[in-house]
Amino acid sequence: MHKLKALALTFFAGTAITNAQFTETINSNRPGQSQGAFAVGTGVYQLEAGGFYGNDTHELRQTDTDLYGANYMIRAGLLTDILELSIQGRYQSEETTIFQGGQNRIYERNNFPFNTFGAKLLLYDPNKNGDNRREVNLKSWDANQRFDWRRLIPAISLYGGANITIQDDNPYRFEGENKYTPQVTLITQHNWGRWVWVMNFTAEKFTETYSNYEFIGTLTHAFNPKFAVFGEYQAIIGDLYADDIFRAGGAYLLTDYLQIDVAGLTNIKDTPSRWQVQAGLSVRLNFHKDTEFKNLSKDGDQRKARTQQQYDF
Repeated sequence: MHKLKALALTFFAGTAITNAQFTETINSNRPGQSQGAFAVGTGVYQLEAGGFYGNDTHELRQTDTDLYGANYMIRAGLLTDILELSIQGRYQSEETTIFQGGQNRIYERNNFPFNTFGAKLLLYDPNKNGDNRREVNLKSWDANQRFDWRRLIPAISLYGGANITIQDDNPYRFEGENKYTPQVTLITQHNWGRWVWVMNFTAEKFTETYSNYEFIGTLTHAFNPKFAVFGEYQAIIGDLYADDIFRAGGAYLLTDYLQIDVAGLTNIKDTPSRWQVQAGLSVRLNFHKDTEFKNLSKDGDQRKARTQQQYDF
C-alpha cells in the first residue's frame, strides 16, 4: 500500500516527490490545463487524452456555438529524469448559429486549433538533497511548531515548444500567422502534504502580430491514494481574446498505470459566455530500469521513506 499512498499527490500536477523524477505510479496533468514541474522519468511514456462538449454564447455578436472534440498529450522521459518531451493538441468541431437577415444561419468549422511539440526541463527541485527539510529541534517544541518558510520554495521548470498549424486552410489559424509559432512556460510547483499548488506562466505567439499570454493556477487535494479533486483558475490576456476561466473536477486511479477523470469549466463574461464538460483517461507504459531507481543516492531512499510516512493514513 505504501507505493499507492505515495501516489496521492501525483494527480493533475505531475508530482514526483520520491527518488529522482521516477514514480511507481502514473502522474498525469489531466484533467487540468496546467503542467506540473516534474518529468515522467526516463523510459516512461504516457498518453493523456479525453473528449469534451460545450457551448459558447456571444451576446454582442448574437451567436450560439456548440462544440465538441478531443484533447491529447503524449509525454516521454528521455536521456535524464529531469527532461521530458511532449506532443499535445486538440481537435475541435463547431456549429455556430447566427441570426442574419431575419433568419438563423449555421456555419461549421473543424480542425486542430493547435498541435504543440515541446520539451520541459526541471531547473530546481527543493527536495533534492533534503534542501527544504527542517531538522527537528530536540530542545524546543515551539521551534518545531513554527511555520517553515522553506516550504514556500517551489520546484521550478521551464517548458519550450512550437505550435504547428501546417494546413493553409485551417480556420483556427489567423490570416498572416506563421505555420510555426513559439510557446514558453515557466512552471512552479509546491507540495504541501495532501495539497499541490501549480502555477504556469505562458507566453505564446509573441513573434506574431497577435500574441497571447496566460496564467494558470491549479490547486489539487488528495483525499486518499486513489481519489483527488482540483480547482483551477486561468487568466488569458491576448490581443484578440481575453478571459477568466474556472475549472474543477476529479480523478480516480484504477491501477498503477491507469487513471480516469472528469471536469468542467465556466467563465464570468458574456462575450462569450462559456461552459464545457469533459472526461478522459491517462495510460502509462513503463520501461524505466530498476537499476536507475535503486542505484541512486542514499538521500533518494530517505526521501522515499519520508513520502511513505507522510501518506500513512
